[in-house]
Amino acid sequence: MSLRPARPDELSRLADIEIDAFAALADALGVARDANALPQGVLGQSREEGLLFVAANEADRPIGFLAGTEIGETFYVIELDVVMQWQRRGVGRRLMLEAVKAARVRKLNGVTLTTDRYVVFNAPFYRSLGFELLGDERMPPYLRQKLDDEIENGMDPDRRVAMALWFK
Repeated sequence: MSLRPARPDELSRLADIEIDAFAALADALGVARDANALPQGVLGQSREEGLLFVAANEADRPIGFLAGTEIGETFYVIELDVVMQWQRRGVGRRLMLEAVKAARVRKLNGVTLTTDRYVVFNAPFYRSLGFELLGDERMPPYLRQKLDDEIENGMDPDRRVAMALWFK
């Protein structure tokens, strides 16, 4: 497996990866919601910013991706997905470490994200990488807005959390 920047012709493959990975999350949450992929424009913008990374198999076919963006002085993780067949093999960890490296190279203050509090490959996984849960008093306004938007779109407010790995 190798990590590299995503290519423009791979955006539709990344949508397929996201939909495939959603099955694991739906199982963990016990929900039967339809999977939705990020809009191609979001992935394209992330790629233009140099913050769309793919994990590729031996045939150089993407098996996972991380899409991010710079917000303020942070690297915000928009989405991290790995196809079910490759989950629990360190692919997500390597992609997250690549995001942390990119944030450090850009001299940002840290990496932030929103996630599920309980699913083992969500908040507990990010904690294992050094991320901390953010209470309202330490949460940047853009993360509060992201959480509010997720809840407005039907996510459980008791399960959604914001997390950060601060460098300073």
